[in-house]
Amino acid sequence: MKTRISESFAEQGMMTTLNAQLDGIEKGRVEISAPIVPEFAQQQGHAHAALSFALGDTAAGYAALTCAPPDHEVVTAEIKINMLAPGRGDRLKAIGRVLKPGRRLIVVAADVYAISDGTETHVAALQGTIVPVPV
Repeated sequence: MKTRISESFAEQGMMTTLNAQLDGIEKGRVEISAPIVPEFAQQQGHAHAALSFALGDTAAGYAALTCAPPDHEVVTAEIKINMLAPGRGDRLKAIGRVLKPGRRLIVVAADVYAISDGTETHVAALQGTIVPVPV
C-alpha cells in the first residue's frame, strides 16, 4: 500500500510543482505538506485557498486509494472546502481520512493546518466523495 501511494504521488505534476511531500500513509489516512511560498500566496501573503484545496483533495484522495482494490485508481467526484482561518506560516499540512469506504463511493474528509513556529492553526476543512475506477 505504501509503495503504491508513494509511486503514484511521485507522478503528480501538481504536487511536484507545489514542492509537496508525502508525510504519512496508513490505511484510511494520508498526510501531505507543502511550503507556503510567495508563488502560492494570495495578495495578503497568506497561503492561497487553492493550495489548501489541492493539498486537502490530494490527501483525501490518497486516503481513499488505501481502501480501494489493487486493480483500481480513484477520482474525486465532488469535494467542498470550508476556509476557517488565513493560512499564515511556513507550511501547510493536510491530513486526509476515509469516513466511509465503499465499493462504489468512498466518503472522505481532510483537514488543513498552517504551521508557524511549531504552532498549528486549522485553516480548512474538506469533505467529499471519491469514486474507485478500474485501471
